[in-house]
Amino acid sequence: MTTSFKRVAVLLGGRSAEREVSLSSGKGCAAALREEGFDVVEIDPGDNPAQQLLDAKVDCVFNALHGRYGEDGCIQGLLELLRIPYTHSGVLASSLAMHKQRTKDIYREAGVPVVKSIVADRREAGARHLMEPPYVIKPVNEGSSVGVYIIRKGDNRPPSELTKPEWNLTDEMMVEEYVPGRELTVAVMGDRALGVTEITTNLEFYDYEAKYSSGGSVHVLPAKISQAVADEAMRLSVLAHRALGCRGVTRTDFRYDDSAKESGGKHRLVALETNTQPGMTPTSLVPEQAAYNGMSYAKLCRWIVEDASCDR
Repeated sequence: MTTSFKRVAVLLGGRSAEREVSLSSGKGCAAALREEGFDVVEIDPGDNPAQQLLDAKVDCVFNALHGRYGEDGCIQGLLELLRIPYTHSGVLASSLAMHKQRTKDIYREAGVPVVKSIVADRREAGARHLMEPPYVIKPVNEGSSVGVYIIRKGDNRPPSELTKPEWNLTDEMMVEEYVPGRELTVAVMGDRALGVTEITTNLEFYDYEAKYSSGGSVHVLPAKISQAVADEAMRLSVLAHRALGCRGVTRTDFRYDDSAKESGGKHRLVALETNTQPGMTPTSLVPEQAAYNGMSYAKLCRWIVEDASCDR
């Protein structure tokens, strides 16, 4: 794959709750693209991102934004209007994947296994149990485990934070069945699954702190699971990528419950979500899986740019 793109804008930062993560991803990608010979300008979208992009006179955009406005179809729609080629997924796929309940609707139609869930206002979800514990409450359209709570057996009520007036995330929350077990993730590049990583943490679960603080988590690649389970996780990741209409690089997260194996029961593998703008620091999960397949971080960033287009 070759490209005529010379001047690349890396979008980073933005307005979402994942701003700091995006700044880290974007700066890493910008440095890698400079290493690959691109003329790179870093743009932190402000009140008039269209003017910022036009003033920069770029050939294409590397979208390193995370969360709302950058990962939900908003910036993708702007780039389509401006006819500036861009990376990762397009308007519809980004919007669908960012909304966890819409994602599950697509998964079900495609045959990707999911857990039962409902969507409710945060005040309702915080006032009483809407599902028999254990279950999980999470914002329906945030990423990086922002605003996620696990309600355990024996908890008298959901967390009071959900009903407080200072709550600054979406009011629409997903309440879903909790699946015990292991955290697995698979990157898809184009139409190919790169591998299966198991993520372990000493914290309560793989939350924002575990994802981004030093020593918060350990990535085991390849995951210590049977080849059959690894193959199934990779198959389902490609299936999810295609069903949502994704482009470029994505990462799909799973829960794998093998606790019933010792008693002769069947394991359970369920998909949680597909990330259309996965973390792209040099030590993030997608670059790790690319390296496992022999592709350097800089070459991965180049591949993503070479894949850029409009009408995604």
